[in-house]
Amino acid sequence: MVNRSGLWLVLLAVLVLAGCASAPGPVETDHSARYTISQDRAPTGNFDVSGLSDAVPMYQAQVRAGNKSPYRVLGKRYSVMDSNDGYVARGVASWYGEKFHGHKTSNGETFDMYQMSAAHKSLRIPSYAKVTNLDNGQSVIVRVNDRGPFHGDRLIDLSYAAAKKLGYQSHGTARVEVAAITVKPDGSMFLAGQPFTIEGQPTKRPKQNNVAVYGDQRGGLFVQLGSFGSRSPAEKLQDRARGVLSEPVRVRSVDTASGRFHRVQVGPFQNEASARETQSLLEAQGFSQSIVLTDSH
Repeated sequence: MVNRSGLWLVLLAVLVLAGCASAPGPVETDHSARYTISQDRAPTGNFDVSGLSDAVPMYQAQVRAGNKSPYRVLGKRYSVMDSNDGYVARGVASWYGEKFHGHKTSNGETFDMYQMSAAHKSLRIPSYAKVTNLDNGQSVIVRVNDRGPFHGDRLIDLSYAAAKKLGYQSHGTARVEVAAITVKPDGSMFLAGQPFTIEGQPTKRPKQNNVAVYGDQRGGLFVQLGSFGSRSPAEKLQDRARGVLSEPVRVRSVDTASGRFHRVQVGPFQNEASARETQSLLEAQGFSQSIVLTDSH
C-alpha cells in the first residue's frame, strides 16, 4: 500500500511528464515582418545631405492604399482627410531612421531614411508637403507616404535625411509648419490652397506615371554611394564600386557650409529607370546607403 507522501510523489511525477510533453519549445522571434531594432537610431557615419534634392511634387490620382478611415493605433482612433487642399498646421516634428529603414510604409512603399519623405496621421497619402523649421527658417519638400507619429502630440515624422536638412536631427524634435502641396491633373500646384511654383520648375507639368523627378536633370542623374570628410575613404569606396560595375564611378569634391565633402558617385544616367536599376545592383552587392540625385558637373 502506497502511503500519502508516496502518492503525492507519484502524482507530481505524472504532472511533470505531462507538462514536458505539452509545453512548447523556445519561442523564436520572427523578424520577417517585424523591426529588428528595438530603439530607433541615426545611421553611422556623417551622411552628407547638401546634394540631396527635395521631393518634387507631381499629380497622382487618389488611391486606397494607406487611406483607410477611420483607423486605430494603440487604441486611439484617427481619421484621414477627404482632401489635402488648404491644409496648414504648426506643431512638433520628430524623425525616424534605421529601425524602420527598408520596411514597408503604410501605402506599401519602402521606407528609405536617406530620401525626402515623411509620415503624417491624417494627410492623404501619397502626397507632398512643405515643412519649415520655425527655429531656423529652413524648409524642405517631402513626399508623405506613411502614417504616424503616434507618440504624444507630435505633428509629423520626417525621414532622417529630411530632418538633417532642416538641422534638427541631433535634437530629436523641432517646431515646424507643415503646408500641404496639391497638384492638379494639368500639373498646376497649390501650397496650402494658394498657387505655388518651385524655382526652376515649369508651372505646369505633364501627368507622369508615379516616377520621381530629382531637380534639374540637365546634368544627368547619379547614384551616390557615400560622402566623406576626407578623400582616402572615398577613393577606397570608388575602387570597390569599380570592381562590380561597368559604369563610370567618380569622386567629386564639393565645398559646403559644413566643410569639404568627397562624394562617390556612379553615372551620369539619362533617366531614373537606369539609375534605379544600377542602384538595385549595388544594393545586392552590399552598397546599402546609396541615394539617387542630380549633381551637376
